Amino acid sequence: VASKLDARGEFPRDLFRLVGELGFFGMRYPASLGGSEADTVCLCVAAEELARGWLSLAASAVMQALMGTWLVYRSGNDELHERLLKPAIRGEKIGSICMTEPDAGSDLKSIRTRAEPTDGGYRISGKKTWITSAPVADFFTVFAQAPGGLSTFVVDARAEGVRVGRPIEKMGVRSSLTSEVFFEGAFVPASHRVGAEGQGADFLTEILPQIRTVTGALALGVARAAFEAARRYAGERKQFGKAIGEFQAIKLKLASMATEVFASTQVVYRAAALADSGSGGSAVAAMCKSFASESALRVCEESARVHASYGYSTDYPVERYLRDVRFTL
Repeated sequence: VASKLDARGEFPRDLFRLVGELGFFGMRYPASLGGSEADTVCLCVAAEELARGWLSLAASAVMQALMGTWLVYRSGNDELHERLLKPAIRGEKIGSICMTEPDAGSDLKSIRTRAEPTDGGYRISGKKTWITSAPVADFFTVFAQAPGGLSTFVVDARAEGVRVGRPIEKMGVRSSLTSEVFFEGAFVPASHRVGAEGQGADFLTEILPQIRTVTGALALGVARAAFEAARRYAGERKQFGKAIGEFQAIKLKLASMATEVFASTQVVYRAAALADSGSGGSAVAAMCKSFASESALRVCEESARVHASYGYSTDYPVERYLRDVRFTL
């Protein structure tokens, strides 16, 4: 169903729920919360396989499994665990993270969204953009400037003062919906602040290496799909009385793609293993994400060349791989 839903830009709600039933969303969480306590290597294996099938679904699933729920798990209270985290692990609720703003991406100090103290909690005001799963989300983890510094808050997506903009039309991962989110004095109870005021940057530093490593796994999955598609097509397409895969020019392309996939596999799973051993760091994760995503882009481009004119046609999935892979850069 990937091609049909991608063409419509439709969120794959049934598949998303099935991913939850299979246990993906709880892989990194304790059994007491419905998780399976798996390590980073296991999460990367699962993310790679999902991306090999369809990056839109994989991207939404990784958002749910990490960024969308991690802070609720990390510092949320029992009420948030019961009401939001456990249902999210089962795939019954959808969570997302609201960090990026029109003038603030990785520069957290430039975040302008404010959390002003009021009786019993805070009033949040500001604008977020490029928020994954926002049109279908049930709750957001919002980064905002409080009196004590950058802080994080869990906000109900349907709360008064929360407005989700229209989905942003994108080149790729079209079924992983993305939009702006406006906070117009939305009230958040004090119990929905996760962690202390000023801990927002520290929380992001903790989870960012894992996000980057898993993004490398997503890129690897797309690269594998593109390589397998090229190899299959090269065996089927006949020219001058034989399969094009028998011509040296095509053999060289396939060999180059196979090498890229092999190298990315080593990088991704080395980074994941180092993370699990406690000896990996942000530099290794950044190298993993950078190498795997750039490598995947090269593989998808070569796969499209092997397909020739059909690489530009929606009759074959390679054009979707080529559009989607840019999401991982």
